[in-house]
Formats: sequence, C-alpha cells, structure tokens
Amino acid sequence: MFAESLPLRAIASSTDPVRQTSTDTNGLPETFLVDLLLRHFSRIGELRLFEVSLRLCLSGQRIEALLKNMRELHLLKVSSRGTFEGDVSYTLTELGHSRANLAYEKCHYVGPAPVTLDEYAARVSDQSLRLNTTTAPQLKEAMGDMVINDSLLPSLGSALNSGKAIYLYGPSGSGKTYLAEHLVKTLKGHIWVPHAVYVAGEVIQVFDPMVHRAVQDGSPMAERSLSRESTPDGRWVRTERPVVMTGGELTLQLLELEFDPVSRLYVAPLQMKANNGILVIDDLGRQRISPRELLKRWIVPLDRHVDYLSLHTGGKFKVPFDVTVIFSSNLTPDELTDAAFARRLGYKIHIDELEKKAYREVFLQACQRAGIEFNTQAFDFMVNELHPKYEQAYLPCIPYDVISKIRDRTLYLGELPRLNQELMAWAWKLYFGSGDRPQPGKIHSTESKEGPK
Repeated sequence: MFAESLPLRAIASSTDPVRQTSTDTNGLPETFLVDLLLRHFSRIGELRLFEVSLRLCLSGQRIEALLKNMRELHLLKVSSRGTFEGDVSYTLTELGHSRANLAYEKCHYVGPAPVTLDEYAARVSDQSLRLNTTTAPQLKEAMGDMVINDSLLPSLGSALNSGKAIYLYGPSGSGKTYLAEHLVKTLKGHIWVPHAVYVAGEVIQVFDPMVHRAVQDGSPMAERSLSRESTPDGRWVRTERPVVMTGGELTLQLLELEFDPVSRLYVAPLQMKANNGILVIDDLGRQRISPRELLKRWIVPLDRHVDYLSLHTGGKFKVPFDVTVIFSSNLTPDELTDAAFARRLGYKIHIDELEKKAYREVFLQACQRAGIEFNTQAFDFMVNELHPKYEQAYLPCIPYDVISKIRDRTLYLGELPRLNQELMAWAWKLYFGSGDRPQPGKIHSTESKEGPK
C-alpha cells in the first residue's frame, strides 16, 4: 500500500520521464484503470480532480476521460462543486462501492498507475550501467583508506566496466566483503524506478524504499509546477543507483516473483530491484542450496542480459537484466562449478593475504579505530612470534579483531588502553581459541560489514 500524502512535483529536466497528456497509460486496459480508481475512492472517500491526478500520476486530460466514463457507468457522482469549473469533488455511488469490493478481490494495489513492461524495459536500457564507465581516479576514490594491493586496481576497474559478473575469491578474512562494499561506491548518477509494473493483468511492485534511496531534485520541491508538460512522471521515483546485498540467506525463491495470495500483488525479485545497479552475493557456497544449483539460475541472465520470470498463472515474461553481479566466496572457481559456468563469471579475481608493509598499515588503522596508541613492539611480536608460531597468514580481519579485545578488557578494568606482548598473546588466544594451532584458511572470524580499518 502507498501512503495517502499527495506527492509534490519538481520541474522536469530534459532527461526526466515527463508525464504525457494523451499517450500515457497506453497498454493499460481501461478496465484496470477504472478498478484502480475505484480502490482509491473506496479508500479515501471524496476526491477532487487534481487529487485523483496526483494519486494516479496521470495527466488531467486522461483522468477527466476516466471520470466521465465512470459517471456514465453510474459508479461516481458529483458530491460538491467549487467556485471554478475544474473544482469538482467526486464520491462513489452505491453501485460504485459494490464494484470497488470486486476490484479489491482482483488485487489490493492502491498507488500510482503502473508502467507497462515495454516502458520499464526502455527506461532500464536508457539508464544502463554500461553507459557509464569507471575510471582509475573514481576507483581510487571509492577505495578510500582501504589497504589493497595496487596491482588489483586495473583488474577491478576493468571488471566494473565490462558489464560481466565479478567473482572475488580467497581465504576467509581476506577482505572480500569489505572490498565489494567499496566497489559499489563507484556507482554514480541517479536513475528512475517505477512504483509498479503492469504485466498481463498483474501488478508487480518494484520500488522498495529499503533498496532504492529516493533523491530530491535540485529544483524547489515545495512548489507545484502548473505546467503539465514540465512535470515529471510521478509513476517513477528518482533514486540513487541501487545496491542489493545478500548472503547465506539467499534461496532460489528470492530470485523469483513473490506473490501474496491475499493482496494478489507481486513483489519484484532481488535482481529486478537491482537493475541499473549492483547485486552482491556474499559467502557463495554457504547457502542452503548448492552453488551449482544457485548458479544455474544465473546462466541466461549473465550471458544474455535478460531474465525470465513466471506468474502464478503460469505465464512467463522477459525483463531486462542490467546488473553487475559481484560474487564473494572462499571457494576457488574450480571448486565452485563446472568450466562452462566459470567462463560466464567474467572476471575471477583472487584476494590474497597482505604483505607485511600493508599489514602494518591495517594494524595502524585498527589502533586508530579502537582508540589505542600504536606500539611497535606489540606489532613486531604479532608478526614475528604469533603469526609464525600459529602458521597464520596476514589477513586484514585479524588486527582489529585482536586489538578490540584489548580495548574491551581495559574498559572492564577501568585502565588506560595500551598494547604489549602479554595482552597481544591474551587477545590472540581468545580470538582463535586455545588448544591446537589454527590451520591456514580455517580462521574463526567474520568479515563484518564495517570491515577492517
């Protein structure tokens, strides 16, 4: 359901989807629009002409024709008239209320008129990711203070510009998730996302405020435009390019349309919400289904840039797949699946352990983040004693996870935070656990969303 507040319109720019006066809603059956209007009137009660136009985000000319038709069918009546010709309020008749109940049985959608599938496909194509390139300065800016081997940057930049899938693999704790979170910062510009798409009599809700961050236009939003020709099409929402992140919870069902049998509405799957943006699939191989089953679902979309979705009625339709998919996994490409699919992964980039110099930089950042002064002896003890003794690689997740335990201890004891060899050994044992030596690649840690700093 949509909120009842009336949206304000900004002046449209030349690249905005501008509301049309006569051709809008082509492809939407008249009966569908009448049912949609019936649900609006049933929900709100009395509505004036301009309010109906704002709620359905259609031109006044189109709304006038619909209201006239509904009055002729005895579904609406004039409840009051203002001082000028266009100031007319309408309410449902008894027959209108009866028809509204039937309209709710078809579906519960109450919102702006959906866009057609053709309109949606054209808009996704017009604002395709492949029309934007990532340059070396942009990638460097996106990396921020992340410590990364500079030799990886050309591979990462090329992968982002390719439009193909990116497969990041390496040992647990090597910073793959943290890297993926930085790569999404390369997304630039705004796109238009529809509230809903109409397909074969069904409504698919696409705009998701949890995924799509709506942005305000630079022009004053508090003033309504009096010119319909310069009013953006309210069936679309201006947003930042979307980023969808999923991990072990991902199932095949989440990649299909979600149908609610009560509201009889569909919700777009993850990849459709991610169109014109990035989809990050973290920890591939830790889902309840095998990577092979999961990746088979992606063969056609990754290869042809289209996806096929099914309605509960059995009908199938094609939607654009303009998504950069970033996979993150501890599995090598050979362990993941067969060679045929591995080719479709596009760019396979190994994220390895750090060199000692880079590891020191991560250690320094971890000290700053934990609010503890850097101590050279403590760092030397860690790299010269603890790492060799436990045969542990220089993984960027380790410094903060160890140092933060020392911070936690000082807070408990009410002491000033400090590093020394004794505390480093104590925190190391708590982090990895006592007893047998940890084996390389078997670290008990997680790549948190905040990542190593």
